[in-house]
Amino acid sequence: MAHKENTVKNNIEDSLEQENVNIGTDNLDTDTIPNDIDTDKEAEENTMDKIQATLNEVNDKYIRLVAEFDNYRKRIAKEKIEARLVAGQDILQDLLPVLDDLDRAEKAVQNASDVEAVKEGFTLIKEKLVRNLSSKGLKEMEVLGEIFDADKHEAVAEFPAPSEEHKGKVFDVAEKGYVLNDKIIRFPKVVVSK
Repeated sequence: MAHKENTVKNNIEDSLEQENVNIGTDNLDTDTIPNDIDTDKEAEENTMDKIQATLNEVNDKYIRLVAEFDNYRKRIAKEKIEARLVAGQDILQDLLPVLDDLDRAEKAVQNASDVEAVKEGFTLIKEKLVRNLSSKGLKEMEVLGEIFDADKHEAVAEFPAPSEEHKGKVFDVAEKGYVLNDKIIRFPKVVVSK
C-alpha cells in the first residue's frame, strides 16, 4: 500500500511539474521581458538624472543665496561702522564756529578791562551754541514748577514745600535735562518740594 501511495504521489508531482512548465512556457514571451526590464531601467535612470539635476540646481541656488546674504550682512555691518564714524560730523561742523568764538573770547578776556563786554560776548556764544543744537532737534526740558514724575525727572534732593500748592512739584533744577527729537537723552536732576 505504501508503494501505491508513492506512485500516486509521484504521478501527481509529475503532472503538476508538467502543468507548471506548460503554463509557464505557454504564457512566457521571452522577447518582451528583457525589453520591459530595459525600459524600466531607462525610465528609472531618466528619473534619477532629473532628480539629480534638480538637486544640483537647488543646491546651486542655495549656495548663491547664502553667499548673497553673507555679502549683504557684511555690507550692512560696514555701513553701520561708517555711519557711526561720521554720524556726528555735521553736528561737529556746526559747533566748530562756536569753538572758534570761544577761542577768540578767551584771548579777549586776558586783555579785557570791561567785564560787561566779556559777559555779552559769552552770552552771544551761548546763544549761538543753543541755536546750533536746536537746529539738530535738541531742546531743553522746562520742568520748574511741574509735578514730579519719576519717568521724566531724577530727584537729587527734597525740600520742604513753602505752601500746599507746591507739594510734589519740582522746586529747583540742579542739572538741566534735554530732549532730542522727542526722546529724553538726559533726565533733569531736580529738587522736589515735600
